[in-house]
Amino acid sequence: MATMSERAQAVFPAGSNGEFNLPPELAIVIARGRGCELWDSAGRHFLDFSMGWGSVLVGHARPEVVDAVTAQAPQGSNYAYVTEASLALAEEILRVSPACEALRFCASGTEATMYCQRLARAFTGRPKILKFEGAYHGANEVGVTSLFPADPPDFPEPDPTGGGIAHMVKRDVLVAPYNDLEATRAIIDAHRHEIAGVIVEPLQRCTPPEPGFLEGLRAATRAAEVLLLYDEVVTGFRLAYGGAQEYYGVVPDLIAYGKALGGGYPIGAFGGRREIMDAVREDRLGDRDYVWVASTLGGNPVSTAAAGAALEVFRRPGTYARLHGLGDYLRQGLRRALRERQVVAQVIGDGPLAQVVFSPAPVRDYRSTRKGDAAKGRALMLGLFARGVFLNPMGTKLYLSIAHDEAVCDDFLERFDDALAEVA
Repeated sequence: MATMSERAQAVFPAGSNGEFNLPPELAIVIARGRGCELWDSAGRHFLDFSMGWGSVLVGHARPEVVDAVTAQAPQGSNYAYVTEASLALAEEILRVSPACEALRFCASGTEATMYCQRLARAFTGRPKILKFEGAYHGANEVGVTSLFPADPPDFPEPDPTGGGIAHMVKRDVLVAPYNDLEATRAIIDAHRHEIAGVIVEPLQRCTPPEPGFLEGLRAATRAAEVLLLYDEVVTGFRLAYGGAQEYYGVVPDLIAYGKALGGGYPIGAFGGRREIMDAVREDRLGDRDYVWVASTLGGNPVSTAAAGAALEVFRRPGTYARLHGLGDYLRQGLRRALRERQVVAQVIGDGPLAQVVFSPAPVRDYRSTRKGDAAKGRALMLGLFARGVFLNPMGTKLYLSIAHDEAVCDDFLERFDDALAEVA
């Protein structure tokens, strides 16, 4: 009889729903999770440092979220219309998000960033979006452009990073180097009459913005009358309750949310200045700048009830001081282990995020990340997975959650040191 992992290999390409690409001997099927722990179908225990790619910042099966979902589910799962839960959630997001004067819900961060791009094009009447090399903005066409280019072209030339999108990418996407304000400003100035918006992860993957970069980007887009789009799918409600806007103090024109907002349930949201958001009003149907937006599952009462419970947890005093303290603790522990093993590497990240890059040079953008030893990084991640740490072996980031503590980090660091000894 086939095992669960063998059955998964038979029905899913590469045995997963995306990106993990585990060798067959490490492939698992997850049975349950609680807090920051997982158990697979064979009963094996894992420390979770992926946390649903950051969507479960509250921790698995958080009681407040479970209670909210349990109360809502018998009342109905979806009406494709405004509910009490979605209304209350929207009001709370507008309260804490200075960029948002109005918003709409969708079902994922991928959709949210896509709608922000579409709104920018409609509002400005221009066709192009400028993004930063190495940034991921969801599985839409712009989101995966120049994500992992093997042979990066000269800026601002885009790289499709895969099939199926090259025809539109060459026409409608420009690419800039993250943290290089001078180069980015030059691209914006040269293409100001074509660019509708500049989309950025304020904290790109795990690479923090250098001092003045976001402020300069805000000034450059404003001067060129180009919209600034924040992808806060990862940073929203993670770096601070008000997200990267609050943490870095720079406010965009449009913003996309997802991941942690849903408390582990599927959700997306996008919002911005009312004059921009009004393009989605159905009474403008037929206008040249009308933007069609509707989502069957967006704002459904189960996900928005879960999100409301998650935000209540995030609002509790000390939440973000603890998350940042835990992130610092983990990053310092990683640096200590590398130093004691005499392994040259960079540890990057901010808040409850961390990444190890096996490079002697500081990391400030995609190309400096590429200088790292990717094979060693993958070997380390697979070594951790084999030692009972659940994570994405691509190694782009480690996620902490409210359910983690220093004892869990110490346990992880012991396993990290053991795996590091194999690849050092």
